[in-house]
Amino acid sequence: MRDELLRRAIGLAQKARDLGEMPFGSLLAASNGDVLIEEWNTVLSGNDISAHPEFKLALWASRNLDSATAKTTTMYTSCQPCGMCTGAIERSGLGKVVYALATEQLNSLKPSGSTLTGFELDGPALFDEARVPIDGYYS
Repeated sequence: MRDELLRRAIGLAQKARDLGEMPFGSLLAASNGDVLIEEWNTVLSGNDISAHPEFKLALWASRNLDSATAKTTTMYTSCQPCGMCTGAIERSGLGKVVYALATEQLNSLKPSGSTLTGFELDGPALFDEARVPIDGYYS
């Protein structure tokens, strides 16, 4: 069942590419393997940088599943979720993610020197001050 659902996610990635979108696809399955919802990347057509399929599935789950049900689901996705999607998946309470292509493998398919980060990242800084509103929140 795992490979069959991964192949379905890969098929959604192909559908996205055929539609002129970025080639990523994902689906969310119940514990018995029934597909609850499937999505593909619509960043380009929707002019929405958050329209990754993993993000859309996590958002759907947070709106449509109670936490106990969400914990029993598995997301099958054509590629390892990015940082944005990983955060959304974690917050939605999904139980498991199975991916076909690791980030390192994805990067090896891009032209040499190609990256998505075109900005400078500077931090961490001011730990003692930044921790004050957060300290104790997760206790």
